[in-house]
Amino acid sequence: MSEEIEDVLDAVGPRLRALRRRRGITLAGLAAETGISESTLSRLESGRRRANLGLLLPLARAYDVPLDALVGAPRTGDPRIHLRPIRRHGMAFIPLTRRPGGVQAYKMLIPAREAPAEPDPRTHTGYEWLYVLNGRLRLVLGEQDLTLPPGEAAEFDTRLPHWLGSADGRAVELLILFGMEGERVHVRPRTG
Repeated sequence: MSEEIEDVLDAVGPRLRALRRRRGITLAGLAAETGISESTLSRLESGRRRANLGLLLPLARAYDVPLDALVGAPRTGDPRIHLRPIRRHGMAFIPLTRRPGGVQAYKMLIPAREAPAEPDPRTHTGYEWLYVLNGRLRLVLGEQDLTLPPGEAAEFDTRLPHWLGSADGRAVELLILFGMEGERVHVRPRTG
C-alpha cells in the first residue's frame, strides 16, 4: 500500500471521532443507530481498527454525509455539484452544503396534494431558520399555527414540537438552515 493511502487511512479514525463529538453523539447512540458495536467504533476512532466499506457506509448514512467526507478523499477536479435529494415524510430535502457539522443548508420541497396533510408535530435537537421561496407554508410550532407566504422567514428551537406543510395543498419551496448545536441565524442590513 502506498504511503499516501496509509496517510488517508490513518486520518479516518480522528475524523470520525471529531465528527461524532461535534454532533454531540455518544458511542452508545451511534452504535444503536448503525448496528456497529461500541467497541468496534472505539477501535475505529482510535486507529486500532482499519476502516472498511462495511463500517463506513452505515456511518455515512448515520451522519448524512457523503462517504468521501469520512475518508477525506481528495477532490477529483470535477467542479460540478451532484446534489442528491433526501426524501422524508413525502418531502424532498436537497442538501446545499457538504461539510459535516456546523450549520447545514437545505432546499426543501413540499409537493402539492389534493388535501393539505394533517400536522404531526415532532421534536429533535437543533435550531432551524427557514425562508419561504414559493407557495404558502403552514408552520405548526408548539401551540401556534402560522401561515408564511413567500418572502417570510422564521427561526425556532427544534426541541419545540413543530411541523411543516402546505397551507393550501399547493407545492411549497423553502430554504432551511439547520444547526445541531443550536446556532441562531440572524440577517441584518448593512449600515454605512
